[in-house]
This record gives sequence, C-alpha cells and structure tokens, in this order.
Amino acid sequence: MSHAVIPPDTLMPGQLLARGVCRHLAGHDFVCVEEFTPERGRRVDVMALGPKGEIWVIECKSSRADFMSDGKWEGYLDWCDRYFWAVDEAFPSELLPADTGLIMADAYDAEIIRMAPEDKLPAARRTALTRRFARHAARRLQALRDPVL
Repeated sequence: MSHAVIPPDTLMPGQLLARGVCRHLAGHDFVCVEEFTPERGRRVDVMALGPKGEIWVIECKSSRADFMSDGKWEGYLDWCDRYFWAVDEAFPSELLPADTGLIMADAYDAEIIRMAPEDKLPAARRTALTRRFARHAARRLQALRDPVL
C-alpha cells in the first residue's frame, strides 16, 4: 500500500508543529487527526484519541502574533479531556495560560513540558466526538486511495 508523503519544506510553520506533535503522541499510543472540526465553526489543529478513549486538543502556535490573534481557543475546552498548546522553543511560552498543557515541538518530534489538567468530557459528547473522529479519519484515508470521491 502506498502512502502520500508530504515533504516538510512544503508545510506551514503550524503544520510542522502539528507533525511533530502527532509523531510524539503516536509513541504514547494516541492517534491524531489534524485540522479536525468537532462542530460547525470550530477547527482544532490536532485532535488526539488515546488508548483509553481520552481526547486531547492541541493548538499549534508558531509565533506570538499567531497566539495573540486566537481569541476562540477557550471554546475548544468543551471538546476535550485535556487541552494543550504546542509551540517551538523560540516561542515566549510565558504568554500561554498556566492552567493549560504545554508541548514543545518541531517538525520531527515533541515533548510534553506541562501536562494539561483533566476535565473529563460527558459520556454522550465523548461518544459523538469519537464517532465523528473515526468517520473523519476514515474519509481522509479513503480520499488518499480514491481522490475522486
């Protein structure tokens, strides 16, 4: 089976961070979907589904300006068990709220610096979100095999 490979030099800075985050989380048995829409009007950079059904949202910020222009991040808290920021080592991490998780990342890997507090999703929302996640991931995989769909 062949897989489409996107060279890192064609990705935007936030996409490079997301790539490193997804690689790191795979080592913790999480599966990830980038640019996931948990509900109409919201798009998270990375949604990760853990081996026990836990759901994490990771927002990737490539610069101070990128972070300062994001006024909607608190709306994502209702869609995950844990919320993280992913930034590179040059990012002024003191800007990030202390009650959120912190991941240092680059295009190739990442490290969880500060674990996000856990706020468990209600069961009905978790079920609906997990189904949406699975369908979204399957649709993307199918599109790789048959882009005409």
